[in-house]
Amino acid sequence: MKEKDTVRTKSDVILIGAGIMSATLGVLLKELNPHLTITVLERLDAAARESSNAWNNAGTGHSAFCELNYTVENEDGSIQTKKALQIAESFEISKEFWSYLSGIKQIIDPEDFIHSVPHYSFVWGDENVRFLEKRYSALNQYELFKGLTYTEDRQTIAQWLPLVMKGRDPYEKVAATRMDLGTDVNFGTLTRSMFRYLESFSDVHVHYFEDVKDLERSENGNWHLTSHNLQTHEKEHHEAKFVFIGAGGGSLPLLEKSDIPEAEGFGGFPVSGQWLRCKNRNIIKEHFAKVYGKANVGSPPMSVPHLDTRIIEGKKELLFGPYAGFTTKFLKKGSYLDLVKSLEFDNIFPMLSAGMHNLPLTKYLISQAIQSHEDRIEALKEYFPEVKSEDWELVVAGQRVQVIKKDEDEGGVLEFGTEVVSAKDGTLAALLGASPGASTSVSIMLEVLSDCFPEQMKSIEWKEKLKQMIPSFGESMKDNPNLCIESRKRTETFLNLKMLVT
Repeated sequence: MKEKDTVRTKSDVILIGAGIMSATLGVLLKELNPHLTITVLERLDAAARESSNAWNNAGTGHSAFCELNYTVENEDGSIQTKKALQIAESFEISKEFWSYLSGIKQIIDPEDFIHSVPHYSFVWGDENVRFLEKRYSALNQYELFKGLTYTEDRQTIAQWLPLVMKGRDPYEKVAATRMDLGTDVNFGTLTRSMFRYLESFSDVHVHYFEDVKDLERSENGNWHLTSHNLQTHEKEHHEAKFVFIGAGGGSLPLLEKSDIPEAEGFGGFPVSGQWLRCKNRNIIKEHFAKVYGKANVGSPPMSVPHLDTRIIEGKKELLFGPYAGFTTKFLKKGSYLDLVKSLEFDNIFPMLSAGMHNLPLTKYLISQAIQSHEDRIEALKEYFPEVKSEDWELVVAGQRVQVIKKDEDEGGVLEFGTEVVSAKDGTLAALLGASPGASTSVSIMLEVLSDCFPEQMKSIEWKEKLKQMIPSFGESMKDNPNLCIESRKRTETFLNLKMLVT
């Protein structure tokens, strides 16, 4: 059907993608400047349909309590703690903002999106046990990790994690850490609540079924976007002073279309995700924990296995994974041509170089993609020795696009974190990458605000408002233990979470 042209819409801000990142940035901006006009463009029929959807992500409140890949062991045997501390603090900042939304703005009931679920690390074998003990010692000295407990006592671990210990070799050396302050988060519910709040304003317009096809600078310095409405098949035009591209795996192609110099050399490596979902309600009742293990030697960080209690739409679930897969799609509901279409002159070499340096990753993904159900059950047996195949089914999770960027030494490197790419003049920003993603959304969006609204961020008005929304804003919980203690007291009250025992 031939496309038709429609009237251009104008606004101060355009947010591309209706996920957790756009929702967070939209609410922050509207709170900081109530007079801003905002347009949201989403290609699917509702908010939080891709990566922010509860079934498409781990649902873990990533705070580095149990994720062993955030604490790498150095050659001298010491433990790197910088990334873990950064992620732990970022999650506390997110909880502060969510407390503001729940307790002060009262736009969402915390019971609908966040629950206390203990976080555990579990390992076996002499070498891994030594690593976990050193990790515990390195982190426990910081207030952010006070309350973390360590044990090698099998009886204690069996009380904590009955499914994990039942049927296990009695002579196998095991160890575990526990953090009661852990959480399970339904980012889909949280995202939809924030969008409902945004849509309550007459000058905020959320448009679904809008597939953004192009964006370019207008002569007046604003951004001109062209979208295709998937329902009416009309071509629509939008203009804004500032654009945020928060479209998950779809961000890279749009960033490339912007032609900003800062986007040169960026590429993406797509990875699909899968889970085993427990169908046996009796088994689900026996487990109340998020248990993270250690990835096998040579496996990528994304392969860290975990046996997770989830609370989705008020119902307790149990998942194990993730199982990765090789794909060329950038979105779960994307095209198999996404990877090919993302290739450009400035990123071909970095992407080829990153591919050459990560051949084991490609091999790993292919091997994961061709696994049988019994192969996946065998992996689960390491965390649930008495597992029965018929109690579990495979479900497809979301797509992730890992960042590839230019590197002077290697030509191109594959990153497993998130990357904010901003235009020098602050009129456009895009978010690339995945983990830890949604859990640190508030810190990431504060980075966007600093990059793109630097003068406003220096103003007394914005500083005061940010302090109201995020009481620790401008300070460090890592360096100020009392600040961390006070922050957690507030958020545990507003979000109905377990109090930390110190």
